[in-house]
Amino acid sequence: QRLSLQSHNHRQENWTVIKGEAKATIDESTIKLKVGESVNIPKKSKHRLANDSQEKLEIIEVQTGDYLEEDDIVRYQDDYSRN
Repeated sequence: QRLSLQSHNHRQENWTVIKGEAKATIDESTIKLKVGESVNIPKKSKHRLANDSQEKLEIIEVQTGDYLEEDDIVRYQDDYSRN
């Protein structure tokens, strides 16, 4: 499973893996994150989080910025047909 490819105009995010292994795409870069590792996603960066394994993935997401509502999500690709 994976999240939509998205960006935010008003917030940045930090993802920390607490279980499993994640694949994080930020703009043109893709990195693998293991337990205890984290990544920062700057405002306006296109980003996506994916779990390419059968193991359960759990993360902690911290959002910071001047506006944190869901209507700040700009989706470019979505496996679930959301706008």
